[in-house]
Amino acid sequence: MAIVINGSGLTIEKVVQIARNKEKVELPPEALERIKKCRAMLEEKIQAGEIMYGVNTGIGEFSEVVLNDDQVKDFQKYLIYNHAAGIGDPAPKEYIRAAMVGRINVLSKGHSGCRPDIPLTLVEMLNKGVTPRVCQKGSVGACGDLAPMSQIALLLMGEGEAYYRDELLPGKEAMEKAGIPIPGLKARDGLATINGSNLLTAMSAIFLYDANRWLKQAEIAACMSLEALKANMKPYTPLLHEVRGFKGAVRTAKTIRKLIAGGDLVEGKIKCKVQDAYSMRSTPQVIGAAHDALAYARSQVEIELNGVGDNPVFFPDKKIQLSGANFQGSPVSLPMDMAGIAVTMVSVMSERRMNRLNHPALSVGLPAFLTKGGGLMSGLMLSQYTADMMIVEQRILSAPASVQSIPAAADQEDFVSMGMNTAIKNFQILDNAYGILGIEFMAAAQALDMRDFKFGAGVGKAKEVIRKYVDYLEIDRPLYPDHTRMQELVKSCEILEEVEKEVGSLE
Repeated sequence: MAIVINGSGLTIEKVVQIARNKEKVELPPEALERIKKCRAMLEEKIQAGEIMYGVNTGIGEFSEVVLNDDQVKDFQKYLIYNHAAGIGDPAPKEYIRAAMVGRINVLSKGHSGCRPDIPLTLVEMLNKGVTPRVCQKGSVGACGDLAPMSQIALLLMGEGEAYYRDELLPGKEAMEKAGIPIPGLKARDGLATINGSNLLTAMSAIFLYDANRWLKQAEIAACMSLEALKANMKPYTPLLHEVRGFKGAVRTAKTIRKLIAGGDLVEGKIKCKVQDAYSMRSTPQVIGAAHDALAYARSQVEIELNGVGDNPVFFPDKKIQLSGANFQGSPVSLPMDMAGIAVTMVSVMSERRMNRLNHPALSVGLPAFLTKGGGLMSGLMLSQYTADMMIVEQRILSAPASVQSIPAAADQEDFVSMGMNTAIKNFQILDNAYGILGIEFMAAAQALDMRDFKFGAGVGKAKEVIRKYVDYLEIDRPLYPDHTRMQELVKSCEILEEVEKEVGSLE
């Protein structure tokens, strides 16, 4: 059944279903009525000669230049040409599909002034698999993602390039093969298509979906390491976290208890220390803080997905249009900077637990570097080096982009969000996070194979999945294939899915 795009109720999960899983979309009649009503008001104002930014004026520093009737007809075309100014490699198709979903949802609210043909064409493109080729780099996150969105808008004129059935074609040919009429661009249509932070928001939605699933795997990896290190399990009692009050910490504590349930350690059958190191007993507070950060970022992204990111904004019921800065990406870029930092923070803690598994003075009886042939063999010594390299890259990438504004457009656009930089670097942070967590999983599985007691059901299932892909390290071997397989395994979420089948949802 098609997902209805009606201007509200668009969630991160729906965006992923459409962008990644290619669910069909539908524009309902009430949304079309709102779009038509707004368009009728716009055309009345054009006929009356009212001056409106981006309709019969130039843009940016040229906003004071009033266009004549003939210029209005050509302005939308030249606007898109001028703004299709990105550079470099194309963005993944799912990012572009997600941006199209977000833009359709904005237009369906009936405040953008475009013709109904524009969102209807975007709907057909999604449903028939026509995805514009869009350079990922070029947006400063205000006035929206102008450069990438303009490459989408080129298709509406039968220009640009697009993928159809996995083949890159000229835009007109892709549309013709898919049987989609080309609507062209009339007054306001071009700016209504591009004037919002839709690509950076779309990328942020996908990132948050994936980061949440990664974070749940971080809890699983933590439990494996905690059991391997014979941790004192009292710090993971939910009561301890409930008295402080942070929702994320309570959630993580409950998850840890669920994963270790049934094991000898939690049942008090194994001797443990009175108090463990911070990298162990602070796990609920740290992963919990990341959960809270992602929850806040999610709330902001979903507001943006369902809001009106346009300039100007038209209010048909009041017969007015207001020019402002609803395209500004800062409400998304600021929390998304924090979301990327949260992933880095949890990765740092993962590496610290892996260090304890390797370190003979800290590992509670495990052999140095998790090898029984120390000296001749070096075990997982170099795995830590690889994790450390990725941690440093994450730290570099965690510098916030939202404070990096550079003025443009002759200082008319003198504060911009740089939200696209945030969105791009967050995926780089997450890619490293898959690898770092994969190395902790691998080390924890090695350590658990050296312990002789019963583990929690969730921990046991996770180790079982890992052993399908990476063998126990009896003697040294090149580890780059194991590291890469583990990175891919974490990204696939197979560990998470199998563990949830065993113990229930980790939400």
